[in-house]
Amino acid sequence: MANAAAPAAPPILKGNAEAGKAAFRKCTSCHQVGPSARGGFGPKLTGVIGRKAGSTTDYKYSAAMKNANIIWTEQNLARFLQAPSDFIPGNNMRFWGIGNAQQVADLLAYLRTQ
Repeated sequence: MANAAAPAAPPILKGNAEAGKAAFRKCTSCHQVGPSARGGFGPKLTGVIGRKAGSTTDYKYSAAMKNANIIWTEQNLARFLQAPSDFIPGNNMRFWGIGNAQQVADLLAYLRTQ
């Protein structure tokens, strides 16, 4: 389960999907979205909003992610994107996080389209 000491979720701002698409470019070295997306170095993110963490079948998740027992709501994704290792300690994502709340909102707006 998510760490109780994880940082508070940034406020959910109105995001711009086009800006989120541009911001997602930094994620494409590990993640894919779209109809032909598949897991690679990271899991596919198509349909991630509303999905149980660690549940796609084409990616080998860490025990921490498989056992997180959370649903990827926008609030949970925002907290994870802010500080992945704080939100789910022991996960395999090697990413420092995004401190810009607007960029997180834009990424969420883009992911809602995928």
